[in-house]
Amino acid sequence: MDIASLLAPFLPASGLSPAQLEQVRIYLDLLLRWNQKTNLTSVRKPEEIVTRHFGESFFLASSLRQMGTSNAAANDSGKHFMDLGSGAGFPGIPLKIYEGEFHGTLMESQNKKATFLKEVIRALKLTEIDVFNGRAEQWLQAPHAGANLVTLRAVERFEQVLPVAAKLIGSRGRLALLIGTAQTETAHNLLPFFTWDAPRPVPLSHSRILLLGRLEK
Repeated sequence: MDIASLLAPFLPASGLSPAQLEQVRIYLDLLLRWNQKTNLTSVRKPEEIVTRHFGESFFLASSLRQMGTSNAAANDSGKHFMDLGSGAGFPGIPLKIYEGEFHGTLMESQNKKATFLKEVIRALKLTEIDVFNGRAEQWLQAPHAGANLVTLRAVERFEQVLPVAAKLIGSRGRLALLIGTAQTETAHNLLPFFTWDAPRPVPLSHSRILLLGRLEK
């Protein structure tokens, strides 16, 4: 399987480095192995996992870089991204692979999925990224600095989770949503105090978009 070719539609012409492609390969192998016993993704074919999960996640990462959003989240231990409802690690881990200087927190309440995320971090030898095995409401009960960037993808109860995600964001932070086109209006209505960019269509998808919002406060 040619991972680089499968990811090409989602990335700039430069693509991923050989080291990054190797990290994707290791990650994919782990995901396929764990998915036989733990339901991490309903997508079973390796090629579809690469395009639907990795591709969409790298599209988010590359879009942030093109817009200059990523610079503020790196090189500062007081600022980091949070991937809410990380599940199998998308888009958080590909975002970390793409932007190695990022500081990240993967937030996942299910124990088995959180254990998987920790195993991926170990296997890929990633640093400055950790797993919070709990709910966002628990995180908010303790004093934490707001994240510079919060990512959200394919979560259940979108209308209930989105306002919680907004509470995780620090001053002038960003919210990056990988959602269906039909959910755009819901996001605008639930978070009217955000400034929203125009939706960016996800390559090879008829209805998936990247929606970026900025908290002005």
